[in-house]
Amino acid sequence: MGKPSSEVVRVAPKERGEIEPIDQAGHALIGLLKEAANSSKENVERAMTVAHRLSLELRSAKDRIKELESEVERLESRATRAEQWLGAIKKEIEETLLAPMEANRSKPQMLN
Repeated sequence: MGKPSSEVVRVAPKERGEIEPIDQAGHALIGLLKEAANSSKENVERAMTVAHRLSLELRSAKDRIKELESEVERLESRATRAEQWLGAIKKEIEETLLAPMEANRSKPQMLN
């Protein structure tokens, strides 16, 4: 089969100027096909526009997620360092303040 023709078949009307019902139906169908093709084209264009916009939004969201993940890693690192400092400070307090106080309590007090 060959390629469908986009030309409208012209059929000579009857001698009295009447158009055959088959010709009317043919013209009506061709008109409907053109409307459907235009509608389909418009739908595709709208879908492509929406897809492009959503693609840009997705790229932006992915970039923002990367930024937030980086920020989470930075904050987790800071929290870990803060915990380490708190441990070091606790140890220093126990060794320099609490241990000498405990040692002083356990020694018998000498009265003069």
